[in-house]
Amino acid sequence: MAKAKTDAVGRASRAPDPHAPPPPRTTRARPAPPQAKASRADKTALRRDAILAAALEEFSARGYAAARLEDVAQRAGVGKGTIYLHFRDKEALFQELVTSLLVPFIANIEKAPPVGLPIRLVLERLIDLFVREIYGTERRKLLRLVMTEGPRFPQLAEFHYNHVVKRALAGMRALLDAAFRRGELRNDALVRFPQLVIAPGLMAVIWSGLFDRFAPLDVAALMHAHLDLIFGAEGVS
Repeated sequence: MAKAKTDAVGRASRAPDPHAPPPPRTTRARPAPPQAKASRADKTALRRDAILAAALEEFSARGYAAARLEDVAQRAGVGKGTIYLHFRDKEALFQELVTSLLVPFIANIEKAPPVGLPIRLVLERLIDLFVREIYGTERRKLLRLVMTEGPRFPQLAEFHYNHVVKRALAGMRALLDAAFRRGELRNDALVRFPQLVIAPGLMAVIWSGLFDRFAPLDVAALMHAHLDLIFGAEGVS
């Protein structure tokens, strides 16, 4: 019979039984499930979105020059150093506002419309999208900011022109040129000056900042009335 042995701390222990089943194997710690990683990514994205929203409010309230990153951080509920984890400086923060808030709308202008859809209906859809996604949201503050701050900060105006205005005009010109070639337009005036189609939207943004509290503007009705002037009662320019 096996005698009991004494371990290092004086407790009695039995000799190992050769017929006993092997002890259970220890398992290594498993990596965190994908949900945990996704959660961390979501938190980072939410923090970045909060910074962008706070920056838009600060820029709109104080102007680009007077807005400070520490005030943006405080409004976003993060430390100032957190901003630098996402953006190089204030100009990069402004540029990201343009890229994330306005550039996606331009893709709708550049996208080829359904085959056979008349140009009037194409423009009506774009107007409705502009009113819903730009004018009816905080994004219109960014357009107004570019208009007011662009003359003092030409690098901001240049970035906005290259990434928004230039692309919007090219996309609009392509739509109008195709309509002109199909015979939907009587002359090429809109092809040469696509700004004529976009102008009421920009006017509405200016109006909203100056006079909307005195005389609210029905922007959708205004822009559709502008199409009536362009195309006439029969829908042909």
